[in-house]
Amino acid sequence: MAPRVVAVHSNASHSFSKLTSESITLLEGLGVEGDAHCGATVQHLSRVAADPSQPNLRQVHLIHEELFDHLRANGHDVLPGDLGENITTRDIDLLALPVGTRLHVGDVVVTITGLRNPCQQINNFQSGLLKQVIKTDDEGQVVRLAGVMGIVSRGGYVTAGDTINVELPPTPHFPLTRV
Repeated sequence: MAPRVVAVHSNASHSFSKLTSESITLLEGLGVEGDAHCGATVQHLSRVAADPSQPNLRQVHLIHEELFDHLRANGHDVLPGDLGENITTRDIDLLALPVGTRLHVGDVVVTITGLRNPCQQINNFQSGLLKQVIKTDDEGQVVRLAGVMGIVSRGGYVTAGDTINVELPPTPHFPLTRV
């Protein structure tokens, strides 16, 4: 099947989970309208405390629904929006995309900036969950599975069921790192 949006979410408060809605509005250069993380500069509280003038590379959080299948198979009941993502996707390997990939969802364009860096809040949501979304590979490298972050390059509406078209950046491609 073609990559698609399964669900969309936002939350005006700095709560861990987001509320599912029929559609969300993405604002160019800012993020999801009405979401606590919307802004040109960092909005995540820990980053605001460190340096509030940093550019916001985490305007939009996307997670692949297949992660929830994996988590359920390992005893964790997690639904779209529970891990704080704005857009839940299906049939797209978000984690394998290179930096600068542009995801076209209707008129909207989200440019991928990096990987979400899972933190202790995930365990506060559900005990043992952090070990499921952050692993160490055979070479001792940390592997982050909790989705990707992006910026809004062109705004508009995103609705569940929308198709996602992937535009890779020019080569050379660079793997995603945490942002």
